[in-house]
Amino acid sequence: MPHPVAPAPVPAPASRLGLAAVACGALAFALLPLVVPIYQVSILTEILIFAVLAMAVDVLAGYTGRTPLCHGAIFGVATYVVIYWSQHGGGPLTGIALGVAAATGVAAIFGLLAIRTSGVYFLLLTLALGMIVWGVCLRWTSVTGGENGLRGAARPEVLSGHMAFYYAVFAAVAVITFLMWRFVRSPFGMTLRGIRDSESRMRALGYNVSLHLFLAFTISGFFAGLAGAIYAVFNDFVSPSTVALSQSVEGLLMAITGGIGTLFGAFIGAAAIIGLENLVSLYTERWQSVLGLMFIITMIFAPEGVLGRVRDLLGRRAR
Repeated sequence: MPHPVAPAPVPAPASRLGLAAVACGALAFALLPLVVPIYQVSILTEILIFAVLAMAVDVLAGYTGRTPLCHGAIFGVATYVVIYWSQHGGGPLTGIALGVAAATGVAAIFGLLAIRTSGVYFLLLTLALGMIVWGVCLRWTSVTGGENGLRGAARPEVLSGHMAFYYAVFAAVAVITFLMWRFVRSPFGMTLRGIRDSESRMRALGYNVSLHLFLAFTISGFFAGLAGAIYAVFNDFVSPSTVALSQSVEGLLMAITGGIGTLFGAFIGAAAIIGLENLVSLYTERWQSVLGLMFIITMIFAPEGVLGRVRDLLGRRAR
């Protein structure tokens, strides 16, 4: 019978300083909508949604050692299902449930195909799987609308106001974040860290590595599906660009910018990338070049990400 993996050292977010930082971040997201224009409330809503996608990516990339390039497609599958359901008169809660179920099913299929690979092979295989979803959404015009996409009204009447919807998303993201935090700190999450650090050792200890990777991939896809379902209610529109490779890359860049293996860094990464997209695009059409430059600077001076860098500096100071 396999022995449980020894708990890893308590990370910064679990310390008093880390908890205070998380509380300050949550307070900022709770109070900012009260002092900013409505347009910026929409940007804050988008940041919260994409932070969940980045955290879903981090579950695999940071805690399991498998970097995926298909989570944008999984995210988009949930969005398509919710919008399609709303077009046909379905209720929003049922649509969200169906969207998350569809995304989780797609993630399970992807996981079965990808878990026996690692490194660049895992990256390329998940990229190819995501491209298959994009191709289906582009060509299956009778269902997906092709390049024109689908437009629906998935938002319930009670959440029609910007502020009401923002705080509903804020509450949902808070619950999802807590669930993901508990997941990565559970015995199962510790086992995933052991697989990340030494897969052969975990096999020698008697762990079913393939099963753990499959479950991690599926659970990660479930959370990406939650983000996609919320995005459908937020945006009321979906097109092949929602499942495109750029969506997967953006989610991965958010996780990397905030800090792989930090989970909460996803909020920093999402705020940095979405905030810069909206700010820089006001002044130049070459905003993608500015984002690329920012990412290069981050990789040079903080390869562990913004939150990872702060955590390392605080750790050194404590020692």
